[in-house]
Amino acid sequence: MNWTVHHRGGRFRVVVTKTLPGARWLEVLGAAGCEVSVSDSRRPLTAAEVREELGARCDGAIGQLTEPWAEELFEALKAAGGRAYSNYAVGYDNVKVAEATKRGIAVGNTPGVLTETTAEMAVALLFAAARRVPESERYLRAGKFTGWLPDLFLGKRLWGGVLGLVGAGRIGAAFARMVAPGHRMDVIYHDLHRNAELEDFIAASSRLGGPGARPISCRRASSVEEVLREADVVSLHVLLDPSTRHLLDASRLALMKPDAILVNTSRGPVIDEAALVEHLRKNPDFRAGLDVFEREPALAPGLAELENAVIVPHIASATRWTREGMATLAAANVAGVLNGYPVAREVNVEEFLAGPLPRKAPSIVNARELSLPVA
Repeated sequence: MNWTVHHRGGRFRVVVTKTLPGARWLEVLGAAGCEVSVSDSRRPLTAAEVREELGARCDGAIGQLTEPWAEELFEALKAAGGRAYSNYAVGYDNVKVAEATKRGIAVGNTPGVLTETTAEMAVALLFAAARRVPESERYLRAGKFTGWLPDLFLGKRLWGGVLGLVGAGRIGAAFARMVAPGHRMDVIYHDLHRNAELEDFIAASSRLGGPGARPISCRRASSVEEVLREADVVSLHVLLDPSTRHLLDASRLALMKPDAILVNTSRGPVIDEAALVEHLRKNPDFRAGLDVFEREPALAPGLAELENAVIVPHIASATRWTREGMATLAAANVAGVLNGYPVAREVNVEEFLAGPLPRKAPSIVNARELSLPVA
């Protein structure tokens, strides 16, 4: 593992634990007066490796979901003079924010820039699972296709079904907007808060269906169980915390329709993966589309062999625009804090991605606790 230094001699020093896409993020840090030390490692760094690079002088850091940013690293960052950390992700379940706050360290994340991209991947997984795309492609590539057959790879029709969301925030709502109107699917969602904007959108889409079109509806369910029982498709869009770990266990999976489709682009531990493997084995018409896994990069034993599981390696945010945008937001968080800029009241992603950089930090999750000024 090597560390490459950019903008050597800057008045601030920033450690970045992975090489990030694009060039703007480095320009942002350079313009803010930061010397930047970047790891070329392709594997997750240990806490000891990160701590060693923080050294005796480090003002800020950008880290990854795969790293344990807790008491040990925040203590090391504080001891080195650090005031800012940003996760290269919208989620931050790998970060003990309270430990950072205790030491006066601002914690940033990258919301907004992933919304449509992640929703698109949920759509891709849904259709790949419904129409058995990876399974049939493997069949074809193996030379097994000898001609059209009436019963070859029969899949699931989505038209007129029920689309279920567990979590109806930015990404969940974007996913529903992409799928439900075009396939005349009713939407049922469970969330701590009502999403009136999504309900209004689906109501308007119902009216725009045209003469004779099937009307569609959107309603908030009183429980996760209600969504699981009624939906033909269930897509998970929740944060990972103690209340959502193993949210879908064996008992809740058993509530779902035997030919339902489960999509997860949120966090792997939201599903009890061993229970899902057993459920997929017992219900061959049940399908799952998974971008994330409980113990990444490892998969639960047996999952990779199941034809009714569509699995991809945590690429939901993997478009060039999104990953470069994430890097820019993360850099702007660190640069903004180090330069004493206020925190944006709401994240407007586009204003950070091109042109002159706003004099503010896009997203600091503990801004209130640290009494940081708001733009």
